[in-house]
Amino acid sequence: MYDDDTSVAVLEKPIKSEAVNKGGDHANGNLGLNSASSSEHDENEHWTPEDRAAHRSQAILHFHKKITANNSKYQGIHPMIALDSHQVNLANLVQEALQSLPPFIPNHHDTALPRGSISVYEPSGQRLKGKRKPDFVSVTRGPGMRASLSTGLDTAKGLAVAWQVPLVGVHHMQAHSLTPRLVSALKRDTIAKSADEDSTKSGYEPMFPYLSLLISGGHTLVVHTASLTSHTILATTIDIAVGDCLDKCAREILPSTVLAASTETMYGRLLEHFVFPSSVPKYAYIPPRCRAEEFARKPTQWGWALTPPLAVTTSQKSKNKGMQFSFTSVGSTVKCIVEDRIKASGMAPDERRALGRHVMEVVFEHLASRAVTALQALQKSEETEPEHHTRVRTLVVSGGVASNGFLRHILRSYLDCRGFAHVELLFPPIELCTDNAAMIGWAAMEMYEAGWESELAIQAVRKWSLDANDAEDGAGAGILGLGGWKKNHRLVRL
Repeated sequence: MYDDDTSVAVLEKPIKSEAVNKGGDHANGNLGLNSASSSEHDENEHWTPEDRAAHRSQAILHFHKKITANNSKYQGIHPMIALDSHQVNLANLVQEALQSLPPFIPNHHDTALPRGSISVYEPSGQRLKGKRKPDFVSVTRGPGMRASLSTGLDTAKGLAVAWQVPLVGVHHMQAHSLTPRLVSALKRDTIAKSADEDSTKSGYEPMFPYLSLLISGGHTLVVHTASLTSHTILATTIDIAVGDCLDKCAREILPSTVLAASTETMYGRLLEHFVFPSSVPKYAYIPPRCRAEEFARKPTQWGWALTPPLAVTTSQKSKNKGMQFSFTSVGSTVKCIVEDRIKASGMAPDERRALGRHVMEVVFEHLASRAVTALQALQKSEETEPEHHTRVRTLVVSGGVASNGFLRHILRSYLDCRGFAHVELLFPPIELCTDNAAMIGWAAMEMYEAGWESELAIQAVRKWSLDANDAEDGAGAGILGLGGWKKNHRLVRL
Protein backbone atom coordinates (compact mmCIF):
# COMPACT_ATOMS: atom_id res chain seq x y z
CA MET A 1 0.00 0.00 0.00
CA TYR A 2 1.41 3.39 -0.95
CA ASP A 3 1.00 6.87 0.42
CA ASP A 4 -1.25 9.30 -1.39
CA ASP A 5 0.43 12.57 -0.52
CA THR A 6 1.34 15.46 -2.79
CA SER A 7 4.20 17.31 -1.09
CA VAL A 8 6.33 20.37 -1.83
CA ALA A 9 9.27 21.76 0.12
CA VAL A 10 11.76 24.63 -0.08
CA LEU A 11 15.10 23.64 1.39
CA GLU A 12 18.11 25.96 1.55
CA LYS A 13 21.66 24.80 2.19
CA PRO A 14 24.53 27.32 2.50
CA ILE A 15 27.01 25.88 0.03
CA LYS A 16 27.98 26.94 -3.47
CA SER A 17 25.07 25.17 -5.11
CA GLU A 18 21.30 25.48 -5.31
CA ALA A 19 18.68 22.83 -5.86
CA VAL A 20 15.05 22.44 -6.69
CA ASN A 21 13.61 19.08 -5.67
CA LYS A 22 10.71 17.54 -7.50
CA GLY A 23 9.77 14.30 -5.89
CA GLY A 24 6.97 11.90 -6.69
CA ASP A 25 7.48 8.67 -4.85
CA HIS A 26 5.06 5.76 -4.81
CA ALA A 27 1.69 7.48 -4.97
CA ASN A 28 3.27 10.78 -4.11
CA GLY A 29 3.81 13.94 -6.11
CA ASN A 30 6.52 15.52 -3.96
CA LEU A 31 8.30 18.66 -5.02
CA GLY A 32 10.83 20.60 -3.00
CA LEU A 33 12.41 23.82 -4.14
CA ASN A 34 15.86 23.61 -2.61
CA SER A 35 18.19 26.59 -2.67
CA ALA A 36 21.70 26.80 -1.30
CA SER A 37 23.34 30.13 -0.56
CA SER A 38 26.58 30.96 -2.33
CA SER A 39 27.27 34.67 -1.94
CA GLU A 40 30.73 35.94 -1.14
CA HIS A 41 29.61 36.39 2.45
CA ASP A 42 28.76 32.72 2.94
CA GLU A 43 32.25 31.82 4.15
CA ASN A 44 34.99 33.87 5.70
CA GLU A 45 38.49 33.29 4.36
CA HIS A 46 39.75 33.14 7.94
CA TRP A 47 37.42 30.29 8.95
CA THR A 48 39.02 27.10 10.28
CA PRO A 49 38.40 23.77 8.52
CA GLU A 50 36.01 22.90 11.38
CA ASP A 51 34.08 26.15 10.78
CA ARG A 52 33.73 25.42 7.08
CA ALA A 53 32.59 21.82 7.63
CA ALA A 54 30.02 22.89 10.21
CA HIS A 55 28.78 25.67 7.92
CA ARG A 56 28.27 23.19 5.09
CA SER A 57 26.15 21.09 7.45
CA GLN A 58 23.47 23.72 7.88
CA ALA A 59 20.12 23.65 6.13
CA ILE A 60 16.91 25.67 6.35
CA LEU A 61 13.49 24.30 5.49
CA HIS A 62 11.61 27.38 4.29
CA PHE A 63 8.47 25.62 3.06
CA HIS A 64 7.05 22.12 3.43
CA LYS A 65 3.45 21.31 2.61
CA LYS A 66 1.57 18.13 1.89
CA ILE A 67 -1.93 17.38 0.59
CA THR A 68 -3.35 13.89 1.10
CA ALA A 69 -5.94 12.42 -1.24
CA ASN A 70 -9.13 11.21 0.45
CA ASN A 71 -9.23 7.47 -0.17
CA SER A 72 -11.34 6.62 2.89
CA LYS A 73 -14.18 5.37 0.67
CA TYR A 74 -11.91 2.52 -0.45
CA GLN A 75 -10.18 1.91 2.91
CA GLY A 76 -6.91 1.95 1.04
CA ILE A 77 -5.10 3.72 -1.76
CA HIS A 78 -7.04 3.81 -5.02
CA PRO A 79 -4.45 4.49 -7.77
CA MET A 80 -6.72 6.73 -9.84
CA ILE A 81 -7.85 8.80 -6.83
CA ALA A 82 -4.21 9.29 -5.82
CA LEU A 83 -3.19 10.18 -9.38
CA ASP A 84 -6.04 12.68 -9.74
CA SER A 85 -4.96 14.33 -6.48
CA HIS A 86 -1.38 14.76 -7.72
CA GLN A 87 -2.53 16.25 -11.01
CA VAL A 88 -4.95 18.65 -9.30
CA ASN A 89 -2.64 19.80 -6.50
CA LEU A 90 0.96 19.61 -7.66
CA ALA A 91 1.13 22.71 -9.86
CA ASN A 92 -0.63 24.83 -7.24
CA LEU A 93 1.79 23.68 -4.55
CA VAL A 94 4.72 24.51 -6.81
CA GLN A 95 3.30 27.98 -7.40
CA GLU A 96 2.91 28.47 -3.65
CA ALA A 97 6.40 27.16 -2.91
CA LEU A 98 8.03 29.54 -5.39
CA GLN A 99 7.13 32.39 -3.04
CA SER A 100 9.55 30.94 -0.50
CA LEU A 101 12.59 30.75 -2.76
CA PRO A 102 15.44 32.98 -1.52
CA PRO A 103 15.46 36.43 -3.15
CA PHE A 104 17.81 37.11 -6.05
CA ILE A 105 20.66 39.42 -5.00
CA PRO A 106 23.06 40.32 -7.83
CA ASN A 107 26.65 39.58 -6.91
CA HIS A 108 29.16 41.04 -9.31
CA HIS A 109 32.14 39.59 -7.44
CA ASP A 110 31.12 35.93 -7.66
CA THR A 111 32.38 34.68 -11.02
CA ALA A 112 32.95 31.03 -10.04
CA LEU A 113 29.30 30.09 -10.35
CA PRO A 114 27.13 32.28 -12.60
CA ARG A 115 23.94 33.56 -11.01
CA GLY A 116 20.49 33.74 -12.47
CA SER A 117 17.01 34.62 -11.38
CA ILE A 118 13.41 33.74 -12.04
CA SER A 119 10.48 36.13 -11.85
CA VAL A 120 7.64 35.14 -9.51
CA TYR A 121 4.37 37.02 -9.08
CA GLU A 122 3.45 38.02 -5.55
CA PRO A 123 0.28 36.33 -4.22
CA SER A 124 -1.69 39.43 -5.15
CA GLY A 125 -0.53 39.01 -8.74
CA GLN A 126 0.27 42.71 -8.96
CA ARG A 127 4.07 42.68 -8.89
CA LEU A 128 6.90 40.42 -9.99
CA LYS A 129 9.70 39.49 -7.60
CA GLY A 130 13.17 38.23 -8.46
CA LYS A 131 14.03 34.84 -6.97
CA ARG A 132 17.27 32.91 -7.18
CA LYS A 133 17.19 30.28 -9.90
CA PRO A 134 17.94 26.86 -8.42
CA ASP A 135 21.00 24.93 -9.53
CA PHE A 136 19.15 21.68 -10.25
CA VAL A 137 15.79 19.95 -10.08
CA SER A 138 15.42 16.67 -8.19
CA VAL A 139 12.67 14.08 -8.45
CA THR A 140 11.78 10.67 -7.10
CA ARG A 141 12.50 8.22 -9.89
CA GLY A 142 11.50 5.03 -8.06
CA PRO A 143 10.68 2.54 -6.81
CA GLY A 144 6.92 2.95 -6.83
CA MET A 145 3.78 3.27 -8.90
CA ARG A 146 4.84 4.49 -12.31
CA ALA A 147 1.80 6.64 -13.03
CA SER A 148 2.26 8.67 -9.86
CA LEU A 149 6.02 8.81 -10.24
CA SER A 150 5.66 10.02 -13.82
CA THR A 151 3.50 12.95 -12.70
CA GLY A 152 6.38 14.23 -10.63
CA LEU A 153 9.07 13.28 -13.11
CA ASP A 154 7.40 15.07 -16.02
CA THR A 155 6.98 18.21 -13.91
CA ALA A 156 10.64 18.03 -12.87
CA LYS A 157 11.82 17.67 -16.45
CA GLY A 158 9.75 20.69 -17.46
CA LEU A 159 11.32 22.83 -14.73
CA ALA A 160 14.83 21.61 -15.55
CA VAL A 161 14.43 22.41 -19.25
CA ALA A 162 12.76 25.78 -18.61
CA TRP A 163 15.45 26.86 -16.18
CA GLN A 164 18.27 25.13 -18.12
CA VAL A 165 19.53 23.34 -15.02
CA PRO A 166 20.39 19.67 -14.32
CA LEU A 167 17.96 16.98 -13.21
CA VAL A 168 18.61 14.50 -10.36
CA GLY A 169 16.48 11.35 -10.09
CA VAL A 170 16.32 10.08 -6.50
CA HIS A 171 15.85 6.60 -5.04
CA HIS A 172 12.92 6.77 -2.65
CA MET A 173 14.37 4.38 -0.02
CA GLN A 174 17.80 6.02 -0.14
CA ALA A 175 16.04 9.26 0.77
CA HIS A 176 14.39 7.61 3.80
CA SER A 177 17.77 6.30 4.95
CA LEU A 178 19.39 9.74 4.63
CA THR A 179 16.59 11.62 6.45
CA PRO A 180 18.44 11.75 9.81
CA ARG A 181 21.33 13.45 8.01
CA LEU A 182 18.87 16.09 6.81
CA VAL A 183 17.66 16.48 10.40
CA SER A 184 21.23 16.97 11.63
CA ALA A 185 21.74 19.69 9.03
CA LEU A 186 18.47 21.39 9.97
CA LYS A 187 19.53 21.47 13.62
CA ARG A 188 22.56 23.62 12.73
CA ASP A 189 24.52 22.17 15.61
CA THR A 190 26.80 19.68 13.88
CA ILE A 191 30.52 20.35 14.15
CA ALA A 192 32.67 18.18 11.95
CA LYS A 193 36.25 17.36 12.87
CA SER A 194 37.53 17.98 9.37
CA ALA A 195 36.73 19.83 6.16
CA ASP A 196 37.48 16.72 4.14
CA GLU A 197 35.01 16.37 1.27
CA ASP A 198 34.62 12.67 2.00
CA SER A 199 30.99 12.01 2.96
CA THR A 200 32.01 10.23 6.17
CA LYS A 201 33.49 13.52 7.41
CA SER A 202 30.90 15.94 6.12
CA GLY A 203 29.51 16.89 9.52
CA TYR A 204 26.18 15.15 8.86
CA GLU A 205 24.90 12.61 11.38
CA PRO A 206 24.91 9.71 11.28
CA MET A 207 28.27 9.25 9.64
CA PHE A 208 28.77 6.25 7.38
CA PRO A 209 28.62 3.33 7.93
CA TYR A 210 25.32 2.71 9.70
CA LEU A 211 22.45 0.22 9.73
CA SER A 212 18.95 1.15 8.53
CA LEU A 213 15.56 -0.35 9.26
CA LEU A 214 13.33 1.02 6.50
CA ILE A 215 9.69 0.26 7.23
CA SER A 216 6.58 1.47 5.43
CA GLY A 217 3.46 0.29 3.67
CA GLY A 218 5.50 -0.88 0.69
CA HIS A 219 8.90 -1.86 2.10
CA THR A 220 10.50 -3.71 5.01
CA LEU A 221 14.29 -3.69 4.78
CA VAL A 222 17.36 -4.01 6.97
CA VAL A 223 20.15 -2.24 5.09
CA HIS A 224 23.85 -1.77 5.77
CA THR A 225 24.82 1.64 4.39
CA ALA A 226 28.56 1.94 3.83
CA SER A 227 28.43 5.21 1.89
CA LEU A 228 26.06 7.48 0.00
CA THR A 229 25.71 5.02 -2.88
CA SER A 230 26.77 1.72 -1.30
CA HIS A 231 23.91 -0.20 0.33
CA THR A 232 23.65 -3.92 1.17
CA ILE A 233 20.22 -5.41 1.92
CA LEU A 234 20.57 -7.80 4.87
CA ALA A 235 16.89 -8.66 5.30
CA THR A 236 13.64 -8.11 3.42
CA THR A 237 10.06 -9.37 3.49
CA ILE A 238 9.07 -12.54 1.65
CA ASP A 239 5.43 -11.46 1.37
CA ILE A 240 3.87 -8.14 2.43
CA ALA A 241 5.39 -5.11 4.09
CA VAL A 242 5.02 -4.35 7.79
CA GLY A 243 2.91 -1.24 7.16
CA ASP A 244 0.55 -3.21 4.95
CA CYS A 245 0.22 -5.82 7.71
CA LEU A 246 -0.63 -3.20 10.34
CA ASP A 247 -3.20 -1.58 8.07
CA LYS A 248 -4.90 -4.93 7.36
CA CYS A 249 -4.99 -5.82 11.05
CA ALA A 250 -6.29 -2.37 11.96
CA ARG A 251 -9.21 -2.68 9.56
CA GLU A 252 -10.22 -5.89 11.37
CA ILE A 253 -9.63 -4.66 14.92
CA LEU A 254 -10.86 -1.05 14.89
CA PRO A 255 -14.57 -0.52 15.65
CA SER A 256 -16.63 0.40 12.61
CA THR A 257 -17.36 3.82 14.13
CA VAL A 258 -13.63 4.64 14.22
CA LEU A 259 -13.12 3.56 10.62
CA ALA A 260 -16.18 5.50 9.42
CA ALA A 261 -15.04 8.69 11.14
CA SER A 262 -11.55 8.63 9.62
CA THR A 263 -10.64 10.52 6.45
CA GLU A 264 -7.20 8.90 6.23
CA THR A 265 -6.11 5.45 5.16
CA MET A 266 -3.09 5.08 7.44
CA TYR A 267 -4.97 2.61 9.59
CA GLY A 268 -1.84 1.49 11.41
CA ARG A 269 -1.57 4.97 12.87
CA LEU A 270 -5.26 4.89 13.83
CA LEU A 271 -4.66 1.56 15.55
CA GLU A 272 -1.82 3.02 17.63
CA HIS A 273 -4.01 5.92 18.75
CA PHE A 274 -6.88 3.53 19.54
CA VAL A 275 -4.68 1.20 21.62
CA PHE A 276 -2.77 4.01 23.36
CA PRO A 277 -5.23 6.94 23.59
CA SER A 278 -3.21 8.77 26.26
CA SER A 279 -0.85 11.55 25.18
CA VAL A 280 1.72 9.94 27.51
CA PRO A 281 1.18 6.19 26.95
CA LYS A 282 2.30 3.61 29.49
CA TYR A 283 3.70 0.73 27.47
CA ALA A 284 4.69 -1.61 30.37
CA TYR A 285 6.75 -3.70 27.95
CA ILE A 286 9.29 -6.35 28.96
CA PRO A 287 11.52 -7.51 26.06
CA PRO A 288 12.29 -11.21 25.57
CA ARG A 289 15.65 -12.06 27.11
CA CYS A 290 16.35 -15.06 24.89
CA ARG A 291 15.14 -16.75 21.72
CA ALA A 292 12.91 -19.15 23.64
CA GLU A 293 11.00 -16.21 25.13
CA GLU A 294 10.87 -14.60 21.70
CA PHE A 295 9.17 -17.67 20.20
CA ALA A 296 6.73 -18.19 23.05
CA ARG A 297 3.04 -17.60 22.46
CA LYS A 298 1.42 -15.22 24.93
CA PRO A 299 -2.12 -16.43 25.75
CA THR A 300 -4.61 -13.83 26.89
CA GLN A 301 -7.67 -13.86 29.14
CA TRP A 302 -9.81 -14.24 26.01
CA GLY A 303 -8.03 -17.41 24.94
CA TRP A 304 -6.42 -16.20 21.72
CA ALA A 305 -2.70 -15.70 21.02
CA LEU A 306 -0.49 -14.90 18.07
CA THR A 307 2.48 -17.00 16.95
CA PRO A 308 5.57 -14.93 16.04
CA PRO A 309 6.14 -14.87 12.27
CA LEU A 310 8.51 -17.55 10.94
CA ALA A 311 8.85 -19.03 14.42
CA VAL A 312 8.36 -22.56 13.08
CA THR A 313 8.20 -24.32 9.74
CA THR A 314 6.09 -27.33 8.76
CA SER A 315 8.82 -29.57 10.16
CA GLN A 316 8.66 -27.66 13.47
CA LYS A 317 12.24 -26.51 13.05
CA SER A 318 12.90 -22.93 14.01
CA LYS A 319 13.29 -20.63 11.03
CA ASN A 320 13.52 -17.44 13.04
CA LYS A 321 17.27 -16.99 12.60
CA GLY A 322 16.87 -16.48 8.87
CA MET A 323 17.22 -12.91 7.68
CA GLN A 324 13.68 -12.71 6.36
CA PHE A 325 10.48 -10.96 7.36
CA SER A 326 6.98 -12.38 6.95
CA PHE A 327 3.72 -10.75 7.98
CA THR A 328 0.84 -12.48 6.16
CA SER A 329 0.29 -15.00 8.96
CA VAL A 330 -0.35 -12.21 11.45
CA GLY A 331 -3.08 -10.65 9.30
CA SER A 332 -4.84 -13.96 8.58
CA THR A 333 -4.75 -14.97 12.26
CA VAL A 334 -6.18 -11.63 13.38
CA LYS A 335 -8.99 -11.92 10.85
CA CYS A 336 -9.94 -15.36 12.20
CA ILE A 337 -9.77 -14.20 15.83
CA VAL A 338 -12.04 -11.21 15.21
CA GLU A 339 -14.57 -13.23 13.21
CA ASP A 340 -14.70 -16.01 15.81
CA ARG A 341 -15.05 -13.62 18.75
CA ILE A 342 -17.82 -11.61 17.10
CA LYS A 343 -19.75 -14.80 16.30
CA ALA A 344 -19.29 -16.11 19.83
CA SER A 345 -20.01 -13.18 22.11
CA GLY A 346 -19.02 -9.98 20.40
CA MET A 347 -15.84 -8.01 20.92
CA ALA A 348 -15.72 -5.20 23.48
CA PRO A 349 -13.38 -2.22 23.05
CA ASP A 350 -11.01 -3.51 25.77
CA GLU A 351 -10.51 -6.78 23.92
CA ARG A 352 -9.98 -4.96 20.65
CA ARG A 353 -7.33 -2.77 22.31
CA ALA A 354 -5.63 -5.84 23.76
CA LEU A 355 -5.56 -7.51 20.35
CA GLY A 356 -4.21 -4.34 18.74
CA ARG A 357 -1.41 -4.13 21.29
CA HIS A 358 -0.65 -7.83 20.84
CA VAL A 359 -0.38 -7.39 17.07
CA MET A 360 2.01 -4.47 17.37
CA GLU A 361 4.14 -6.24 19.97
CA VAL A 362 4.53 -9.39 17.87
CA VAL A 363 5.21 -7.48 14.66
CA PHE A 364 7.67 -5.03 16.22
CA GLU A 365 9.59 -7.79 18.00
CA HIS A 366 9.86 -9.49 14.60
CA LEU A 367 11.49 -6.32 13.25
CA ALA A 368 13.73 -6.00 16.30
CA SER A 369 14.93 -9.60 16.11
CA ARG A 370 16.24 -9.12 12.55
CA ALA A 371 17.90 -5.82 13.47
CA VAL A 372 19.70 -7.54 16.37
CA THR A 373 20.75 -10.46 14.14
CA ALA A 374 22.20 -7.98 11.64
CA LEU A 375 24.04 -6.10 14.39
CA GLN A 376 25.46 -9.37 15.72
CA ALA A 377 26.74 -10.33 12.28
CA LEU A 378 28.31 -6.92 11.74
CA GLN A 379 29.87 -7.02 15.20
CA LYS A 380 31.44 -10.39 14.43
CA SER A 381 32.87 -9.07 11.16
CA GLU A 382 34.28 -6.05 12.94
CA GLU A 383 36.00 -8.27 15.51
CA THR A 384 37.45 -10.81 13.06
CA GLU A 385 38.45 -8.35 10.31
CA PRO A 386 38.83 -4.93 11.96
CA GLU A 387 40.96 -3.64 9.10
CA HIS A 388 38.09 -4.14 6.62
CA HIS A 389 35.09 -3.14 8.73
CA THR A 390 34.26 0.13 10.47
CA ARG A 391 32.19 -0.30 13.61
CA VAL A 392 28.47 0.36 13.20
CA ARG A 393 27.22 2.51 16.07
CA THR A 394 23.87 3.69 14.70
CA LEU A 395 20.56 2.14 13.68
CA VAL A 396 18.44 4.48 11.55
CA VAL A 397 14.72 3.68 11.64
CA SER A 398 12.79 5.48 8.92
CA GLY A 399 9.61 5.21 6.85
CA GLY A 400 5.97 5.67 7.82
CA VAL A 401 5.91 2.92 10.46
CA ALA A 402 8.87 4.56 12.24
CA SER A 403 6.47 7.19 13.60
CA ASN A 404 4.91 4.57 15.92
CA GLY A 405 5.78 5.34 19.55
CA PHE A 406 5.33 1.73 20.71
CA LEU A 407 7.81 0.59 18.03
CA ARG A 408 10.36 3.12 19.26
CA HIS A 409 9.96 1.90 22.83
CA ILE A 410 10.23 -1.78 21.84
CA LEU A 411 13.33 -1.29 19.69
CA ARG A 412 15.20 0.58 22.41
CA SER A 413 14.21 -1.97 25.06
CA TYR A 414 15.05 -4.90 22.78
CA LEU A 415 18.50 -3.59 21.83
CA ASP A 416 19.36 -2.80 25.43
CA CYS A 417 18.31 -6.27 26.57
CA ARG A 418 20.31 -8.02 23.83
CA GLY A 419 23.63 -6.28 24.47
CA PHE A 420 23.36 -3.32 22.09
CA ALA A 421 22.72 -0.47 24.52
CA HIS A 422 25.68 1.32 22.92
CA VAL A 423 23.93 1.45 19.52
CA GLU A 424 22.24 4.79 18.93
CA LEU A 425 18.69 4.68 17.58
CA LEU A 426 17.84 7.51 15.20
CA PHE A 427 14.23 8.22 14.25
CA PRO A 428 13.28 11.20 12.05
CA PRO A 429 10.67 13.59 13.44
CA ILE A 430 7.21 12.14 12.89
CA GLU A 431 6.43 14.59 10.07
CA LEU A 432 9.53 13.36 8.18
CA CYS A 433 8.90 9.62 8.66
CA THR A 434 6.32 9.32 5.89
CA ASP A 435 7.15 10.16 2.27
CA ASN A 436 7.90 13.85 1.92
CA ALA A 437 9.53 16.35 -0.39
CA ALA A 438 12.21 17.48 2.08
CA MET A 439 13.89 14.08 2.21
CA ILE A 440 13.89 13.81 -1.59
CA GLY A 441 15.53 17.21 -1.86
CA TRP A 442 18.18 16.31 0.70
CA ALA A 443 19.07 13.00 -0.96
CA ALA A 444 19.39 14.85 -4.26
CA MET A 445 21.60 17.48 -2.63
CA GLU A 446 23.97 14.81 -1.37
CA MET A 447 24.05 13.08 -4.77
CA TYR A 448 24.65 16.38 -6.56
CA GLU A 449 27.46 17.30 -4.21
CA ALA A 450 28.98 13.89 -4.94
CA GLY A 451 29.02 14.87 -8.62
CA TRP A 452 25.96 13.07 -10.01
CA GLU A 453 23.01 14.21 -12.10
CA SER A 454 20.48 12.42 -14.33
CA GLU A 455 19.87 12.45 -18.04
CA LEU A 456 16.66 14.09 -19.22
CA ALA A 457 15.61 10.79 -20.82
CA ILE A 458 15.19 8.92 -17.52
CA GLN A 459 11.86 7.25 -16.81
CA ALA A 460 10.05 6.32 -13.61
CA VAL A 461 10.69 2.74 -12.46
CA ARG A 462 8.45 0.41 -10.48
CA LYS A 463 11.35 -1.61 -9.03
CA TRP A 464 14.83 -0.43 -8.15
CA SER A 465 16.86 -2.25 -5.53
CA LEU A 466 19.19 -0.37 -3.20
CA ASP A 467 21.62 -3.28 -3.32
CA ALA A 468 24.07 -3.47 -6.24
CA ASN A 469 23.97 -7.28 -6.01
CA ASP A 470 20.19 -7.52 -6.12
CA ALA A 471 18.89 -6.69 -9.61
CA GLU A 472 15.10 -6.64 -9.93
CA ASP A 473 13.46 -7.59 -13.24
CA GLY A 474 16.54 -6.55 -15.18
CA ALA A 475 16.09 -2.93 -14.13
CA GLY A 476 19.60 -2.65 -12.72
CA ALA A 477 20.58 -2.64 -9.08
CA GLY A 478 22.13 -0.25 -6.64
CA ILE A 479 21.83 3.52 -6.65
CA LEU A 480 24.18 3.88 -9.62
CA GLY A 481 23.28 0.55 -11.25
CA LEU A 482 20.20 1.93 -12.97
CA GLY A 483 21.04 3.66 -16.24
CA GLY A 484 20.62 7.39 -16.72
CA TRP A 485 23.33 8.84 -14.45
CA LYS A 486 26.09 11.14 -15.64
CA LYS A 487 28.88 13.00 -13.91
CA ASN A 488 28.26 16.65 -13.14
CA HIS A 489 31.28 18.83 -13.77
CA ARG A 490 29.56 22.14 -13.13
CA LEU A 491 29.54 22.00 -9.33
CA VAL A 492 32.14 24.22 -7.68
CA ARG A 493 33.13 22.71 -4.34
CA LEU A 494 34.10 24.70 -1.28
